Amino acid sequence: MRQLALDVAVTRGDTVESRHRVHAAVMVGDDLVAGARDPHLVTMWRSCAKPFQAMPLIVAGGFDQLAWGTEELALACASHGGEPEHIAVAERMLASIGLEEGDLACGPHEPLSARGARLWREGGQPLTRLHNNCSGKHSAMLARAHTMHWPTRGYERVEHQVQRSCLGEVSCWTGVPLDDMAVAVDGCGAAVMALPLARMALAYARLGAAIHAGDEVPSRVAVAMRAHPMLIGGSERFDTILLQESQGRVIAKVGAEGVHTVMVPDRRMGFAVKAEDGALRAQHAAVVEVLRLMDVFAEVPERLAKYARKAIKNTRGEVVGEIRVEHASAV
Repeated sequence: MRQLALDVAVTRGDTVESRHRVHAAVMVGDDLVAGARDPHLVTMWRSCAKPFQAMPLIVAGGFDQLAWGTEELALACASHGGEPEHIAVAERMLASIGLEEGDLACGPHEPLSARGARLWREGGQPLTRLHNNCSGKHSAMLARAHTMHWPTRGYERVEHQVQRSCLGEVSCWTGVPLDDMAVAVDGCGAAVMALPLARMALAYARLGAAIHAGDEVPSRVAVAMRAHPMLIGGSERFDTILLQESQGRVIAKVGAEGVHTVMVPDRRMGFAVKAEDGALRAQHAAVVEVLRLMDVFAEVPERLAKYARKAIKNTRGEVVGEIRVEHASAV
C-alpha cells in the first residue's frame, strides 16, 4: 500500500501556527492501494452517505412514481448552500407528496454558501427548514415513506422503515454488516453510521465502477449529480467546483467534521479522507492533494489548486500566511 502524507499546516509568516492530522484510504476496485495515517479509522460518514440513502427510493420505484427528475435526485444527494435554487427544488419535492416545510425533521440553519446567507439576510425572512443543507435528503426520505404507505411521522428515527432501508443500502455497498455498524443521530436528525475509512472508500469505488459499467441506479445518481453541480453544493462550494472543473469526471460528497468521500468512475477509484479535528479547511486541501498524488489531474485546475494552497489574509486584505498540505509528496 502506498503511503500518503496529507497533514495540513497553517502558517503565519514563516511559522507553522496550526496543524491538522489527516487520515485517508484510497481504493481501486476492492483493493486498498494507498492510505494516510490510519486508513481503517472508524468515524461517522455524515452527509457522504447521501447518494446511497437516495437509492432505496429509486429501486422501489417511488422516484418514477412521483415523476421526479434529475434536479430532485441531485438535491436528494446534496449538501446544498441554502440558495433560492435549492429551496425551490425542495419545496417542489414536498408539494408533490402533499407535504410542506414543517414536515421536515431537519431544523433550520443559516445557509452554508456565502451567496445563500447574503440573500437570506437581505430578504429579511426567517430561516426555515428548507435552508438546511439536508432538506433535499429529508424530502426524499419523506417521499420514500409516502410512496411505501409508511407513516411519515418519525421517518428520521433509526427504527423507522425509511432509515432501516437506508442503512441496509449502506451495508450493501460498504460490506459492513448492520450488526457491526454503530448508528447515531446526524446533525439533521436522521440516522448516521460509523464506518472504517477504507469501507467508505470501498463503497465509492464500487459505486464508481457501477457507474462506469452503466448500471441503472448508480448511473441515474451520477447523471443527476453531473447535470446539476450547483444543486450539489452551491455557489463557490467545493463539491460543485470539483464537478465543474473535472467536467463530471470526479464526484465528491462533503461530510461534517472533516470527512469527505470521492469517486473517479473511469478509474474505479474511491477514496475517503478524515481531518482528525474536523476542520473543513484541512479536508479540502487533503482531497485536492489525493487527486494530485493519484494522477487524476494532469494539472490541478486553478479553482481547485487554491484549496490545496490557500492564502490567509488579515482584515486589511494582506496575505499573512497560508493553508497547505505540509508534506506535498508521497513518503
